[in-house]
Amino acid sequence: MQRSDTRVGTPTDSHQQPGGEEIPQICTANRPHCRQLMFWSWALLCGALVTTHTAISQDNISVDIEAMPTRDGTRLRTRIYRQRGITTPLPVLLLKTAYGTAGFEQQARRIAARGYVAVTQDSSGRNGSEGEFNLYWGEAADGFDAVTWIREQPWCNGRVGMWGASYMGSSQWLTASTRVQLDALAPTAAVPYFYSNIYRGGAYILALGRAGFGANVYGPPTSAGASHRWPQWYLTLPLMSLDRVVGHPAPLQMSMIKHITPDGFWKGTDARNFSDMDFPAQHIVGCYDFMCAGALRAYHGMRTQAASQHARDNQQLILGPWDHATGSDRAGDVVFGKEAQLDIVSENLIWYDRWFKGKQKSVPYPRVRYFMMGINKWRESSAWPPASTYPVPFYLHAHETDQRPGEAGSLRKTPQHGPNSPTQLVSDPANPVPSAPFHGAAYLDGFGPYDQQAAAARPDVLAYTTQPLAEPLALAGNLQAVVYASANTPDFDLVAMVLDIHPDGFRHPLATGILRATARESTLHRSPVEPGKVYRLSIDIGDCAATLPSGHRLGVHIQGSYFPIYDRNTNTGKGPFHADVLTAKVSIYHDANRPSHVTLPLLR
Repeated sequence: MQRSDTRVGTPTDSHQQPGGEEIPQICTANRPHCRQLMFWSWALLCGALVTTHTAISQDNISVDIEAMPTRDGTRLRTRIYRQRGITTPLPVLLLKTAYGTAGFEQQARRIAARGYVAVTQDSSGRNGSEGEFNLYWGEAADGFDAVTWIREQPWCNGRVGMWGASYMGSSQWLTASTRVQLDALAPTAAVPYFYSNIYRGGAYILALGRAGFGANVYGPPTSAGASHRWPQWYLTLPLMSLDRVVGHPAPLQMSMIKHITPDGFWKGTDARNFSDMDFPAQHIVGCYDFMCAGALRAYHGMRTQAASQHARDNQQLILGPWDHATGSDRAGDVVFGKEAQLDIVSENLIWYDRWFKGKQKSVPYPRVRYFMMGINKWRESSAWPPASTYPVPFYLHAHETDQRPGEAGSLRKTPQHGPNSPTQLVSDPANPVPSAPFHGAAYLDGFGPYDQQAAAARPDVLAYTTQPLAEPLALAGNLQAVVYASANTPDFDLVAMVLDIHPDGFRHPLATGILRATARESTLHRSPVEPGKVYRLSIDIGDCAATLPSGHRLGVHIQGSYFPIYDRNTNTGKGPFHADVLTAKVSIYHDANRPSHVTLPLLR
């Protein structure tokens, strides 16, 4: 996609406070190489091997490297950052990582310079730590031992918290699930249950497969993730042969593809026992982050189930317009401007200063900060979604004479009256709808918002739109769809997307959700589709906040795939174990008795 009126902002390292206004622009220049965008965004979180000497001094921070013993005698390589010359005990912030502690050197030094002891630790079996690496499954016990050991050290004043994003954020939840004493938490882009990181709506998040093969934690070298052949590898069938096609064994990665349901395989990654947790927590995530849904479940879980009223009342959510753990001014094809930038470590330090040092503890703080796309401003509220929202259904209607050619139908606040013929879409696994449509068969695997104009022109995408808005439309919260559908196959996928359609045609996806029809009642107990039977399917589209200016149109896309973000449904009901495929002919109903619709949380 090329646009001559594009203006690309220049990111800075400074922390920007909410305020001001900047219209989002389309980002086409100065972007990472498209085929490697998703992989390298993950690689930024990976560190190098730690050095072998046991003490390092730079500026005013000293670094000691110790071998921390766990309960079974395994020793974990641990770095301890402290200001030189300070002998009094200090509060401690811990980061546990599988990617190498050296990659978090600057963050740790920054934390130590703020008056904390920063501790970074390599996971078992990684980067100089003894033992066997077991990804998420091994972090809970090691986290318990690490916090217990820290509390016994003379440099700890009895207050211990954690920081870190992605894997390092999820490790915080696993550590907390052990009931070890933590005084506060700051998980960024983190999930409390790894299954919800890998699957959504019953569909496998295929784009994470590339990161799995290339992040140097599953076995294969990083070169496997950097290969230019991933657009072809994503098309592998059966999916359980992916490791053979890539040419590197990856037993754990393939086990995650094999276990399509939340069965006992995932039990060791479940940290959702929020009623055992008693601490304030700061939740930071982007609405385009594949971990957003899980992060928001943790926020809501702590708000409603934490062990004390104090903990329930002191959960902070910062929801930005980012993809995975970036805090950037841009995502996908959209530049949101400098107001979108967030210095995540700075926010963590402000949080811990409040709870560990008493700074501004008597000053009220915003429980929720969320970024309003469209006007590019931060808003504050006491909860998510904001109390001022109210649900409004927008119903799918058949095509009408005043609509643009190629659109399946209209969106209206009133349901269809009387009978109406269903709209048909054909979902062919051999021709999936690209998640970044302008890149076509290059199958860009980034999670950001990509212009959907090319998708709207496809016959297998049903596009529904309102008329141009007479006044701005503001929404904030969770978006849901109810779609009445039937198909001729034992399984099929439905993808529901809500869009801001600009006057020049640019289609900005605000949120996108998926449901695998066999998981319609339960992700654990899948049930095949009875051909021809009409099902009422509920789709969690996701959470976001946006203002659609007057003159824009609200849009909804209904389609059968979103590739390679999610794996292709072979429509046979046989999962990732067979290469057989069926073309699904799906009927979408929008009559008086079967009113398919999306429900949006509009702001008063």
